[in-house]
Order: sequence, then C-alpha cells, then structure tokens
Amino acid sequence: MPTPAVLAVAIIAVAIAVLLTSRARPDVVGLTAALALGVVGVLTADEVFAGFSRSSVVTIMAVFVLADGLRRAGVTDALAALLLRFGGRREPRLVATLMLTGAALSLFMNNIAAASVVLPIVPSAARRTGVRPSRLLMPLAFGTTLGGMATLLTTTNIVVSGALRDRGLAAFGLLDFAPVGGALALCGIAYMTLFGRRRLPAHDLGGPDGPDAQALLELYGIPERLLRLRVPDGTFLHGRTLTESTIRERFDAHVIAVERDGDVTHAPSPDFVLRAGDVLVVQGRLEDLVARDVAPYFEVLPVGGWAKGALAEGDAVVLEAVLAPRSALIGQTLRTAHFRAKYGFNTLSIWRRGAPLAAGLADQPLRFGDALLLRGPAANIAALRTEPGLILLAEPDVLAAEPPLVAWRGRLALGVFVGTVLLAALDIRPVSEVMFAGALLMVMLGMLSMDQAYQAIEWKTVFVVAGMLPLGIALTKTGAATAAADAVVGALGALGPRAVLAGLVVVTVLLAQVMHGAAVATIMAPIALDAAAVVHADPRAMALGVAIATSMAFITPLGHPVNLLVMSAGGYRGRDFAVVGAPLVALLVPLLLVLLPWWMPLIQP
Repeated sequence: MPTPAVLAVAIIAVAIAVLLTSRARPDVVGLTAALALGVVGVLTADEVFAGFSRSSVVTIMAVFVLADGLRRAGVTDALAALLLRFGGRREPRLVATLMLTGAALSLFMNNIAAASVVLPIVPSAARRTGVRPSRLLMPLAFGTTLGGMATLLTTTNIVVSGALRDRGLAAFGLLDFAPVGGALALCGIAYMTLFGRRRLPAHDLGGPDGPDAQALLELYGIPERLLRLRVPDGTFLHGRTLTESTIRERFDAHVIAVERDGDVTHAPSPDFVLRAGDVLVVQGRLEDLVARDVAPYFEVLPVGGWAKGALAEGDAVVLEAVLAPRSALIGQTLRTAHFRAKYGFNTLSIWRRGAPLAAGLADQPLRFGDALLLRGPAANIAALRTEPGLILLAEPDVLAAEPPLVAWRGRLALGVFVGTVLLAALDIRPVSEVMFAGALLMVMLGMLSMDQAYQAIEWKTVFVVAGMLPLGIALTKTGAATAAADAVVGALGALGPRAVLAGLVVVTVLLAQVMHGAAVATIMAPIALDAAAVVHADPRAMALGVAIATSMAFITPLGHPVNLLVMSAGGYRGRDFAVVGAPLVALLVPLLLVLLPWWMPLIQP
C-alpha cells in the first residue's frame, strides 16, 4: 500500500484498539483520529471537518428534535401506555408487547430515547403481572434495537446512506430498510417471545414497598452492611450537625436514619443536629469503624429489625433510579451534585456493570447506565421525579389507569411528524432537508423552544458521527478500503457475491458487539462499496447488509448504549446478554443473507 494508505490504516487501527479497550469516549477517539489524519497529511483541513457539514449529521440532529417534540407533547408516553395496556398478565404476551412497543417507538426515535420512554413502565407491569423485571428489560432493549433495523432514522443507517451519497450513488429512502429490517425485527421478536425469554435470568429486583423492597435491598447486599451506633454521653458529637460530625469522611459510612426517643428520622439532612443518646443507623463496615478507633465516638448496638425490613417501613420508601441518557449527573459525584440535600434521599448503593458498589459512594463519579438504590421519605418522591436526569423504576401502576390523553399540542406535534415522514417517504426532496424542516416547524409551532431543541440533541452521537466520517474518507481516498475489499474478495470471491456479503456481515456483527455503531458503519461502509465494485454486485445491497448488521449488537452489554441502560435496572451481568443474544444473532444473520438478495438482488442487471 502507498504511504498515505499505511498512515491511514495505522491511525484507524489505533483508534479501533482504543475503542475496543473503552479507555476513551468514542467521540474523543473519532475527533482525535480525524485530526491526526489531517496532521500527517492524509486529509486536507476541509476533509478533517467535513463530517460537521454532512447531510447525515443534519438528519440525525433533526430526528432528535422531532422525537423530543413528540415526547414533550405527550405523544410518546400516550402511545407507550396505550400499547402496554394490551400486554395482559402472561409473560409471553407481555414480552411481545414490550418489544413491539419499543420497536414501534424506535422507528422514529433514537433507540435509547425509545427505551427511556417505556423503561419506567416496566416495574409497574412487573408488579401487576408477577413477572420479574429481569424477564422484561432485556427484551425491551432488544426490541428497540430490532425496530431500528427497519427505518432510515437510525444513526448507523443514516451514516451508511451518507456513504452512498458521497460515492455519487442514490442514498437510501425512508422506507428502503422496512422490507428486510422489518422482517428481521418480527423474527427477532418472535424468537424472544417463544424461545429467548426462557434463557433470561430471573433476578428478583422487587419494587418500592413491602417484600419487593426487601428483596431489592438484599440484592444490593444492604442488610449485611447496616450498623446501629449510639452517641454516648460526653462525646464531642453532641450538638454538632451531620456535616460537622465528619462521619462520612472519618469512617467511610453514611447515616441513613436517626432514632431519638422512639421516633425515627429517615434520610436526615446534612444540618441535622446530633444529641447524646441518639442511635444512628449507618451503612458501613464494622471492621472499618473499629480500625479507625470508633470507641470514643460511638457504642455499637445490635442491628435488630433494621436488617429485617425496617428500611422500608413507616414513611420511608426504597426505590431504584437509572441515570437518563443525557443526565447532567453523569460524570458528577453525589457529593458535588448535592444529591441528598437536593432530593432528601440517601443513596444506599450503586449498581454498575452487574455488581453493587457500596464503599466511597459520595465520591464515585456517576456513569451512564448506573442504577441508584435510594431511600428516603415518601413525601420527597415528587421532588425526585422533577429531575430529568433520572428515570425512576418505581412509578405508580400506570397500567391500571386509562392512557394519558393527548391534548391539542400532542395532535399538532403528531401531525407535524406524520407530515414530515410522508414527505420524506415520497422522496420529493432529500431526507435531510425534509427532516430539518420538520424539526424547525416543531420549534416554530411551540412544541419546544430553541433552547430545548439544543438540549434534545444528543451531541455525543453527533460528534461521534462527525468525528468518524473523516475516517471513511481516508479509507476511500488512500485506497485502503479498496485493499481491504480486495482481501475479502480474494478470500470469498470465488464463492460468489453472497459469500462476500456474508463475510462483510460477520465482520460487521463482531465489531458491533464492542464498538459504537457509528464507528463500525463508517469503517465498513467504504469496504462494502469497494467489494461490491470488485464482484460487480449492487453497492446499495451490500451497503444495506452492512447497515443492518451494525444493529445486531445483542451479545455484549457494550454493543449498544441501550443495553447499558437496562443492565443495572435488570441486574444483568455480561454473560446474560451472551446467553440470550448469541442465539438471536445466529438466527438473524442467516435470515439477512436470505432475505436481502431476495428483496434487493446482489447481481446488477
């Protein structure tokens, strides 16, 4: 390969290696790699920043705004509640309904946003039917991803469509993915309903009260870390506030309740004044308190009923909340966010990547997908619900009520969206122009303000795509994509175009399990187009196969952010996704290789 191609491949290989190790954010990796390609002379300055001017990026931004306009007008919540009313009480029917709901929403929303709409309803459905949430949340995640296969309005599909346009080929229309992607989605939902759900774990996560709350506490291992400490006479703690007591800093323990004269104060505020004789219920480790000379400060008492459910008695509630996709809490600590002072809830534990965290919670930077186990007065739930960065998994049983009514604003927003989609489907104007006009009309009609439109856009995704697109330009410009395509054709070309397509799909699916979908699409699309040229196949068919393959991210929780979103809420571990998702991928890949050539012949006439 020429020197520019070698440099391009080396930089992209380093970027892929960093992405695989998750040592840096995908947007940072993409932007850095694009800049490096410019510094070494592979790309011009205009090409380095070309991603920000691509129509695919504009389309992605418009989709976010349109979807948020529907959400703010109550359309998505009404649709989710309406569809879930038909879920019934049996697990198979409920799984199918959840997956169909997620798939339907993801046809016109970002997959994570679609899952976020339905996620708070799942615990209510679980309590109503007796089905454990862990039997429902993974199907919901998979349903939203499957639905994304059937529409152009998925980030990876938009990226691949943009790659076609860059080559001077006809870009995909709004409905081009529907025949193949829709059939695959229905097959995937049928598999999960009939067979896949049998492989799901049955974690008992419970709900906000009674035995369910106790099960939730036990899952997080809370009873084993409870201590009761009496404030003795003559201690310096008498008359000091909790903040001044430095209990959290000195003993790595936090106070979750204070008993005084038979009364219990749940989730005491930082300015709560301690008195001699108070009994503090704290979460911590006895060995840590003993090692740090606890004797002058406290007398250790038997835990008693606090380990047997008293945490969820009286006016106290125990509930679980998941960080929303664009939560301002991500990257902050509970201390810097002043979480307890702001909402009146103690964070008992954080569930992350399949295991609970208990030590040093106040200074633990929060991550996307974290689930917080919270305890506090029931009266404070209303304040907690006002936090847009949290998705409560203990909402009232909305399934028992009528679906929320969609007011005139909802009908107007729905009309704007439907009109936008119809114009895009008619292909009168480029999809990017139509979608952008629809988003702008949402703002002009007052469905959301311009500031809210900026907030609706998931800028991380925008910068990932804008940063990764120059990598595709470099692969094409230097001939590296052609060399990779020649290697694929050299290995499989003798077996025909279908074998080449199979090789590209398998590589794409493997990369999609551990890398951001936009990065996979950016790298694989040029290779697929060059491979199509070598074997004289339809480039749009090859590109469609690669685009759909990027959505088959079911085997690991890292494959798609929506998997991380439900991981903590469902108490899943990494192997749970492999056990359920691997057979699903094994089913969908052969189906794709059969359905795609039938709908869009590989050999050009």
